[in-house]
Amino acid sequence: MASTLLENFLLSLLVVFAAFWVAQASDPNILSDFVVPPNSTNLDGNYFTFIGLRGVLFNNTLPNFKVTKASMAEFPALNGQSVSFAILKYPAGGLNPPHTHPRSAELLFLVEGSLEVGFIDTTNKLYNQTLQVGDMFIFPKGLVHFQYNADVNATATAISAFGSANAGTVSIPTNVFTTGIDDTILAKAFKTDVATIQNIKSGLAPKA
Repeated sequence: MASTLLENFLLSLLVVFAAFWVAQASDPNILSDFVVPPNSTNLDGNYFTFIGLRGVLFNNTLPNFKVTKASMAEFPALNGQSVSFAILKYPAGGLNPPHTHPRSAELLFLVEGSLEVGFIDTTNKLYNQTLQVGDMFIFPKGLVHFQYNADVNATATAISAFGSANAGTVSIPTNVFTTGIDDTILAKAFKTDVATIQNIKSGLAPKA
């Protein structure tokens, strides 16, 4: 009997802790309808309107992969609303390299072309799919994922929604190879030599 009570207590404690952790891992709740910026006294509809995506959706002349965000940084009215948005443009053969969003899942909706997409879970299992126009794919929060336009002749366009006003992006190649980690450490981690690491770094260096 005592053992059962202890198990129930520990289970309840675990549930409460998990609920608390989930609450802390999402955007904080606000105690008003919306967040008013400092020193603002006369808001109108302009504050709740974002025009930064005009002309982006059907611009197919971009030479490289490009993401245009409507997050809290670009659209301050999103502060406290736990939502943001992005348009992703892929030229023929374009790649959105492996990356993560530490504060949100990503729901991607393909509106043009086709995409190879996938994510890797914490057991190192790959979940991948080929998307066609009208398809959606969910990338779970915090997991490494990618998108690739394998078509060498046609562009692709996707719209992504996030459950955070500031989902954050950690690009794996950039984060690993361009942030100052010692070449010897990277060589050991990737079981290669320093020359190979330096070659990778030079390829990721910003073009002058």
